[in-house]
Amino acid sequence: MYNKTTTRLLAAALLSLGLACPDSGQVAAQSGKPVYTFPLGLQTYTYRNSLPKDVPGTLDLIKSLGFKEVEGGPPKGVSAEEYKKMLDERGIKVTSTGADYNQIVKDPEPAIKQAKTLGASFVMVAWIPHEKGHFTLENAKKAVEDFNRVGKILKDNGLTFCYHTHGFEFQPYEDGTLFDYMVKNTNPDYVSFEMDILWVTHGGGDPVALLKKYGNRWKLMHLKDLKKGIKGDFTGGTPPENDVALGDGQVNMPEVLKQAKKAGVKHYYIEDESNIETTQVPKSIAYLKGLKE
Repeated sequence: MYNKTTTRLLAAALLSLGLACPDSGQVAAQSGKPVYTFPLGLQTYTYRNSLPKDVPGTLDLIKSLGFKEVEGGPPKGVSAEEYKKMLDERGIKVTSTGADYNQIVKDPEPAIKQAKTLGASFVMVAWIPHEKGHFTLENAKKAVEDFNRVGKILKDNGLTFCYHTHGFEFQPYEDGTLFDYMVKNTNPDYVSFEMDILWVTHGGGDPVALLKKYGNRWKLMHLKDLKKGIKGDFTGGTPPENDVALGDGQVNMPEVLKQAKKAGVKHYYIEDESNIETTQVPKSIAYLKGLKE
């Protein structure tokens, strides 16, 4: 059984899911084929406050919301084997895990072992160490070198390495950005990318244009929306209240999803970094399900 806190979270989420109905301004035409046709995925960082305290209860909540895939490793104190068993019991598959930049560069073996134990196909790194707000060409060059090396090791072990965009990579460089530099100088056989559409937008990038430009270099996607009126920067950070439910923000979600499918993105994960995820996640699910072509 799970604790009272998670019971309240579950009740609130189910209530929101039952009541949530995207308004006509959020959704495209209400007839035709669904825009989103992939299994419902979740980045488990969304439940960072409840998962470490009550793993079974939070996984029950995740299952009740209809999630079939997750990205993320086991909470502290839970082995990969135990976590895999709990997920299997709920019909949830781990398709991607995260890894710390410094750790995977130093020794990729623990990340490889964890991914294989969990049954994941992808390992992603979400942050390149640098002075906040000052991501430089030197930082990008080192990341390119590290990613090419680590990516080859992962590929040799049957896994795909992905770098998750965080916004700071869109610092201008030559006739493009440092992100363009990273894509051009990483080996596509060893390095792929995960688009976080909130952070791309926050860093001044255009998710749709980038999906068109780099096609199948994109393998994974974080589904998030940035509050309307917010102008981002290159810090890779924004207050939690600027992370809003899908369809409520400034991202052109229908076009992003259509272009992502064309580009060949394999897995999509709702990630909510707000502090009101119990209401926003069900609303985001309802929005995705309501989108029609």
